[in-house]
Amino acid sequence: MSFMEKVKGMLGQNPDKAKQGVDKAGDMIDERTGGKHAKQVDMAQDKANDFIDREKPQQP
Repeated sequence: MSFMEKVKGMLGQNPDKAKQGVDKAGDMIDERTGGKHAKQVDMAQDKANDFIDREKPQQP
């Protein structure tokens, strides 16, 4: 099993926790940069959350 397969599996099992981690990481970056790169951070958070949503197991 490749690293990416393992990451996808973990994200699929805990999507809410993964999204919380993305939000916390973005907040930390904004804090450390004084919000200088807020737009880029927000875009990265959105893309990460979209990826997490795609990897979620489908509910029957």
